[in-house]
Amino acid sequence: MRIAVQLARTLQAGDSAAASFSESTVIEFGTPREVLFACNTPLEFADVVRLRTSDGSLDVEASVVAVQYHPGRTVVAARFLKEVPNWIVKP
Repeated sequence: MRIAVQLARTLQAGDSAAASFSESTVIEFGTPREVLFACNTPLEFADVVRLRTSDGSLDVEASVVAVQYHPGRTVVAARFLKEVPNWIVKP
């Protein structure tokens, strides 16, 4: 699976505007509830991100459940905040 998405951090109460970002990335692996991807910006456990495909067929928020830091890259596992039926089979 390789699905190109736009990744954006969702600001929570108390976050500074400087903490927001947006970047393009690729979902490398997914299940009906979780996704794995790498990004350039370090994320932390419990951060909320928005994942959106260019055609809008996937537009969902997910919570970061695991991170692995590498120089210049962060590998992220995130769990959808609500059910996303059949997202894997969408074109």
